[in-house]
Amino acid sequence: MPVRLLSSSVLKWPRRDDVLRALHHWVGRVMRADERVLRVGYTGSLAAGEWGFGSDIDLIVILNTAQEAWLERARCFDATDLPVPVDLLVYTEAEWEEMSRQGRGPRPVVWIDETGS
Repeated sequence: MPVRLLSSSVLKWPRRDDVLRALHHWVGRVMRADERVLRVGYTGSLAAGEWGFGSDIDLIVILNTAQEAWLERARCFDATDLPVPVDLLVYTEAEWEEMSRQGRGPRPVVWIDETGS
């Protein structure tokens, strides 16, 4: 059985509700700042209800257009103020629709509305 010593570090992970609140705030800010952003959603453990200690946020950003190469697009979005690590995937609307038609997109995706709420 693990024993906690007074001199040891204690790791505390944010609650799911706190992460979602921060995420909604971030989405609202991103959508106001970049007119290319059509929608933002999350997938993975957060969307599946399996959030736990050590979980990250798997974010999907859909743009109406993009000049940057796919691998470079995530650099346009600063997610460092979110309380946990983020995996950020950025697609154009056409790319996302094609992936969805082919059944290649992640499931489930929870989309956050344009007001970030």
